[in-house]
Amino acid sequence: MTAELVSLGALVLMFVVATVLPINIGILPFVGAFVVGTLSLGLDQDQIFEGFPVSLFVTIVGVTYLFSVARHNGTIDLLVSAGVRLVRGKVTLIPWVLFTVAAVLTAFGTFTPAAVALLAPIGMNFAFRYRMSPLMVISGAHAGAFSPVAVSGVLVSGMVAKTSLSVAPVVLFFASFGFNLLLSLLTFLLLRKRSAEPVPEPDEHPTAGRITWRQALTLALLLALVVGALGFHLEIGFLALAAGALLSLVDMKNQAKAIDGISWSTILLVAGMVTYVTILEKAGTIDLLSHQAATLGTPLVVALVLCFVVAVTSAFASSTAILTAIIPVAVPLLLSSGLSAGGLIAALAVSTTIVDVSPFSTNGALVLSNARGVDRDRFYRQVVRYTCGIVGFGPVLAWGALVLPGVL
Repeated sequence: MTAELVSLGALVLMFVVATVLPINIGILPFVGAFVVGTLSLGLDQDQIFEGFPVSLFVTIVGVTYLFSVARHNGTIDLLVSAGVRLVRGKVTLIPWVLFTVAAVLTAFGTFTPAAVALLAPIGMNFAFRYRMSPLMVISGAHAGAFSPVAVSGVLVSGMVAKTSLSVAPVVLFFASFGFNLLLSLLTFLLLRKRSAEPVPEPDEHPTAGRITWRQALTLALLLALVVGALGFHLEIGFLALAAGALLSLVDMKNQAKAIDGISWSTILLVAGMVTYVTILEKAGTIDLLSHQAATLGTPLVVALVLCFVVAVTSAFASSTAILTAIIPVAVPLLLSSGLSAGGLIAALAVSTTIVDVSPFSTNGALVLSNARGVDRDRFYRQVVRYTCGIVGFGPVLAWGALVLPGVL
């Protein structure tokens, strides 16, 4: 049996075992990476550890630690109350405020995970208190992610510019923005609970009254975090750890509680899966799936299959990496067919990014790691089901809206 089939079969087995048995699925990919990497690929431990997502690990630890400190000193309650006052008590507008802020941040150059890392903790607090979906933060971030000055937009435009194809950057931007706006509207209507009554939080500090000096310091450090991450492109995980450590030093009695707020189960889940995805890449499994998809049927059918392939693989791996790998595969198809280059590139971009709600991706992991006041296992299953729906229907909608009209 080839290494590609062994690695793919092991992945399927992991999901079956994790579904049947009450075990964190993040443990199994570490084991699978070792077994498949050594026995099937002949890798040593250093090569296996190359796939461990160090940056993502630091980001999740830092962000969840900082916002755990901020939650225990009452600062998060303060921000939530300010947000409610901002929309004049119309809490149904809050998800749209988060969507808009995330879109503006990424449209002007903020890397998508950085925008989500900044907004997800606050969004999850709104979700907990007012029983609404926090996933619109991710959709908002991707809505602006393909602007002509955004990281992803520049990346795709640069890759297309190296070919004989022509895709207007504004087409890519509006296609992504419109699709994510539609997805957010559907998410808002389908997942919003009927009840909008606040949920009591007996373990939290009250926010009424004057701002304490610890809360003022926390707000100042959060502002410094935003400036450092967005203005100077510093690593947000390290900034968050430094800010959290400083706040803990001035509030030692809540130090242990803050450490407990780090989402270790999510870190295990995501780190294990991302590490194993690197094994899939080294085995050639992802390349095999992409190239096999490009040989199926008519160009229109191939375009649909490619949208599905990038959606499925991106749910477990870096969207940027998948998009970078799939565009060269799509170029020969576009040059030899009558498909619209702008339509297919936009459909691939949309299909790759809308699945980032997956708990195995950076953005989905940030949302999951900041979940509070809920059964984490149940919330995880809800996010997985939602992701499956996006993977199942998103590529079809993107293909139907962006590719199909070009040949009709």
